[in-house]
Amino acid sequence: MGVPDYILRMRKHVGHDLLWLPSVSAVVRNEAGELLLGKRSDDGRWSVVSGFVEPGEQPATAVVREVQEETGLDVEPVRLASVVSHPHTYPNGDRCEYLNLGFQCRLLGGTARVNDDESEAVQWFPPDRLPELDAHARLVIAQALGAADRAWYLPAGTVWDDRDGPR
Repeated sequence: MGVPDYILRMRKHVGHDLLWLPSVSAVVRNEAGELLLGKRSDDGRWSVVSGFVEPGEQPATAVVREVQEETGLDVEPVRLASVVSHPHTYPNGDRCEYLNLGFQCRLLGGTARVNDDESEAVQWFPPDRLPELDAHARLVIAQALGAADRAWYLPAGTVWDDRDGPR
């Protein structure tokens, strides 16, 4: 789907300046225990499937929609695994601060494939052979695969460094 219309309208007013945006990420495993990753078309990096929460949309609905749009797979959110705010600067200079909700999701069906223009590739990876991932993707995966029964969040006072993650 790409960038939602409401964000494009805001960008007309603020240019590349910082926008605060809600987002979701999905950690999905197949029957072999492999993790689903998408290779982003904007910067060529591998990452967990992520996207914007649309106005009026519940985060659980957004994560199901994003996985379907980007990969063609059907999933069900099982657990909210992480809540973290992190900055991101896109190659075109647009700056965002995302409030990201990371979900552990159950695979219901479908065949993983590039399903829109947001990904160059979609692939399953064994957890011990993941490609290079940014700090946010590593954190979301770690929390979704962890044994905790409730959502993880950064402690009060923690600052997120765009390159290295929490400090």
